[in-house]
Amino acid sequence: MYLLYIAILIPFFSIPFIPLLYKYVHRIHTGWFVLVIPVLLLFFFARYYFVQQTIEPLILSVPWIPSLNIHFTIYLDSLSLLFVLLITGVGTLVVFYSIFYMSKDREKLHLFYAYLMLFMGAMLGSVLSDNLLVLYAFWELTSVSSFLLIAFWYHRKRSRYGAQKSMFITMSGGFSMLLGFIMLYVTSGTFSIRELILLGDQISQHSLFIPAMYFIFLGVFTKSAQFPFHIWLPDAMEAPTPISAYLHSATMVKAGVYLVARLTPIFGGHQEWFWTITIIGLITLFIGSLTAIRQSDLKALLAFSTISQIGLIMSLLGIGSMSLNNQYSDSSLLFAGATLAAIFHLINHSIFKGCLFMMIGILDHETGTRDIRRLGGLIHVMPVSFTLTMIGSFSMAGLPPFSGFLSKEMFFSGALTASRTMGSWFIFIPIIAWVASIFTFVYCMILIFKVFIGPYKPLPLDRKPHEAPFGMLVSPMILASLVVILFFFPNLIASSLLEPTVKAILPQAFANGREWHVHISAWHGFNTELLMTMGIIILGMLLYKYLTKFRNIYESIPLKFTLNQAYDNGLVAMERISGKLIRFYMYGSTPLYLSYLFVFVIVIVGGSLFLLNGFIFDLSNNAPIELYEYMLGFTIVAAAIYMVFTKSRLISIIAVSVIGYIVSLFFVIFRAPDLALTQLVVETISTALFLLCFYFLPRVSKYVTPMKLNIRNAIIAIGVGMTLTLIGLSTQEHHLFDSIAEYYKDSYTLAGAKNIVNAILVDFRAFDTMLEIVVLFAAGVGIYTLIKLRHTGRKDQ
Repeated sequence: MYLLYIAILIPFFSIPFIPLLYKYVHRIHTGWFVLVIPVLLLFFFARYYFVQQTIEPLILSVPWIPSLNIHFTIYLDSLSLLFVLLITGVGTLVVFYSIFYMSKDREKLHLFYAYLMLFMGAMLGSVLSDNLLVLYAFWELTSVSSFLLIAFWYHRKRSRYGAQKSMFITMSGGFSMLLGFIMLYVTSGTFSIRELILLGDQISQHSLFIPAMYFIFLGVFTKSAQFPFHIWLPDAMEAPTPISAYLHSATMVKAGVYLVARLTPIFGGHQEWFWTITIIGLITLFIGSLTAIRQSDLKALLAFSTISQIGLIMSLLGIGSMSLNNQYSDSSLLFAGATLAAIFHLINHSIFKGCLFMMIGILDHETGTRDIRRLGGLIHVMPVSFTLTMIGSFSMAGLPPFSGFLSKEMFFSGALTASRTMGSWFIFIPIIAWVASIFTFVYCMILIFKVFIGPYKPLPLDRKPHEAPFGMLVSPMILASLVVILFFFPNLIASSLLEPTVKAILPQAFANGREWHVHISAWHGFNTELLMTMGIIILGMLLYKYLTKFRNIYESIPLKFTLNQAYDNGLVAMERISGKLIRFYMYGSTPLYLSYLFVFVIVIVGGSLFLLNGFIFDLSNNAPIELYEYMLGFTIVAAAIYMVFTKSRLISIIAVSVIGYIVSLFFVIFRAPDLALTQLVVETISTALFLLCFYFLPRVSKYVTPMKLNIRNAIIAIGVGMTLTLIGLSTQEHHLFDSIAEYYKDSYTLAGAKNIVNAILVDFRAFDTMLEIVVLFAAGVGIYTLIKLRHTGRKDQ
């Protein structure tokens, strides 16, 4: 059973070995070794596909931070299994494809595959975690690994820009989502998703329930590129094509879809959940499909189509959540059909979009361009690529005989169900779905006819176009075959995967043993859904015919009104404001900066303690101070004052040494010989180093500090000294917890020490010492790396 933990960690464990294979095995492409990992994971999880209907969901838990109720709990049911199979299945095909796409001579394959494995492990952890905080850790790790993959060609300015943009938007949403998770914990006392589902009715009455929902929405919408946060996805297309095929069609953008599906049993049925997801999904569907039409870059076209398709899935999940609303309990099974359509289209989208991204990569690889305006007539030289691209495009357009037709018809059915059941004015749902589908049909036709049909354009391409090698075509061939197979045999996964997944998303709708079985067929007679499809084809062909005129209308919108421009203007404004703020207090003077810090300590720390009556101390119970202790104390004060006013560096060093040596005498008086010896050694070494360093310094300038500056420094120094002294005295009267001294008194002998001081320094501070060593080691590695690295000389592109 614990093999599930190993399966999640295998991609992480493989990362240190990938650079070694890349360095020492030159003749074999590193991808062949990495391919073993997703293949093994795919076969490992596939065995659960054949038995998951006969067993209960698998639950494994390992305590991580028990004091904070954080456990690494794995929950494997049909929903998480579906996503795991997509992650490992598409991941296998992507790694195989990248073996032929990524050159082992020109690319840093060890980094490419290490980042890819990091992302795969993060995605597996995200969909298998039951604890919200563990899920959040993996969730943010997907953003980090995505940043590294998008910026893989970091010498390109657009790659760096896209990586920074995606990380800024997705991680900002991630922090918001963390706040939502913490609010859920406050309402329920648990981070477990399963326990939250059981406490659904109870926590829904809490005042933080709705705020938690909307904070989680921000994390979901940023990760899944939903309006208005969709602007990062097109810029992320600067990543290598295998990354686009994996992250931005099959996995990362689906993470938000997974979280919505997983949390539907908690929030589903509430009007806020339905309205927000449905409306945002429909807006994203419409804007994504409309914007895709104007793109001239093939990957940008697919990026906006991905935004549109994820919006479609989101809207279906929103509609399906109403099956948990008591107001529509009689129609719950009808709404469940929308959830079924969402899951089926999620599978279809991962398949046909992965195929299309790989085909766009082949076009770019074999022709040297992705610009639609420079392409045409490629059917004559790349017939296989044309066939595979046509299958993927027609499936995305929702045409038979491809699986996208089935899920698109189910989409229309779900939209019509919402309109008929919830009221006639909900007719806007199927209308928006229908109009957006027309635009989807148009950009699919652009992808086929503008690139492959028409006169052949041999120039001005960078290289002579030719068909891709067979190895590069294998992965998209498999995906294209699945598109056709799922159309003719959709029920291969209907009862074994789709049905249990819907029941996992909507458990309350089937809690009373209500019978509901999935059977998918391509023909339902002449119904409204079929008429909508026929209208899409007719209007889509007309719109494609007059595409130039339509584009002119669309492109008349000024760029300054776009969300991308708003994002860029926001960055510029932030940079400008921060620059003005920095210039306000940054004058290049170290004494001035230290003054800021010390004044902050006096005002914030001292002021807070004063206002909160924190300065409480009673010296009546202290031990009496002997005359020689007063003498030593006054000597320290005198040495410190003398050091300030002397103009001789040598005398300043002697005065500092006097202070240190007298402190060691205090340790002797207080019977701490170990500390005294340590102080003497450190003081001696410090004095020697000071003398050595000051010997090489130039002579002291005759600059005279103004009296006002001296007075200011004296006031600050006295204020800091008084503040810290009062804090030190006050700590004796504040005992929030039992003193740890009793623990040391009772347990230091267990460490084999002869006294408490030895035990504290050697054993109890062992972790602190270890971390200090780790920090020094990391700094050393960084310095060594900077010394060994040489600038490659590549310019920004």
